Amino acid sequence: MNTLNQPYHRVLLKLSGESLAASGKHGIDAHRLSAYVQDIKEAHERGIEIAIVIGGGNIFRGVTGTYTGIDRYSGDQMGMLATVINSLALCSALRHAGVHADVLTAVRMEPVGEFYSKWKADSLLRQGHVVILSCGTGNPYFTTDTGAALRGIEIEADAMLKGTRVDGIYTADPEKDPTATKFDTISYDEIYERKLKVMDLTASTLCRENALPIVVFDMDKPGNLQAVLRGEAIGTIVR
Repeated sequence: MNTLNQPYHRVLLKLSGESLAASGKHGIDAHRLSAYVQDIKEAHERGIEIAIVIGGGNIFRGVTGTYTGIDRYSGDQMGMLATVINSLALCSALRHAGVHADVLTAVRMEPVGEFYSKWKADSLLRQGHVVILSCGTGNPYFTTDTGAALRGIEIEADAMLKGTRVDGIYTADPEKDPTATKFDTISYDEIYERKLKVMDLTASTLCRENALPIVVFDMDKPGNLQAVLRGEAIGTIVR
């Protein structure tokens, strides 16, 4: 078994906004959203406390906006709003499936969502709610990966589960290099030395310095989230 040698009680699930668009380039794919909800609901029903950070790349990416004349500061603010749209969609779908869910925002925008605090998130998680944390860190120049790392540390998650479109971390991009091999486990230092694009350096440093393990896995395959939570040998563990 490829485990973290400890039970999962509370996790931070990081989802990609682009994955939510499925085969489309933009927007929210109803089937993909439904599949995510089913996986999250099953994990929630097992008693696992789940906080979620979802990106906004299917709607707008701040860095991309700079190529069209939008300054980085404004672009990142637009990206934060994009994460709120995805968070609201996920929250609504979870509630429709019978799961108590709430959106907390790092930027004040009541009544769209309640303003984030560690204590509010912790209280809701203890009450059995799925908590969706949007707007990243609430500041420009930071990615949602950094926001996820920060929130995972703040809520004292057992691990950050990074759901991607590939089934782990490889020596190279498996979509471009057929000889690429997958790591079962890897250290933060090795990721840095090999210049592997798992997440940005700020997020990696936060996780490393606060001993927050990361599990990178393919979220788009139904049942994979449950497999990760059972400790099955899929994905890659970073620690």
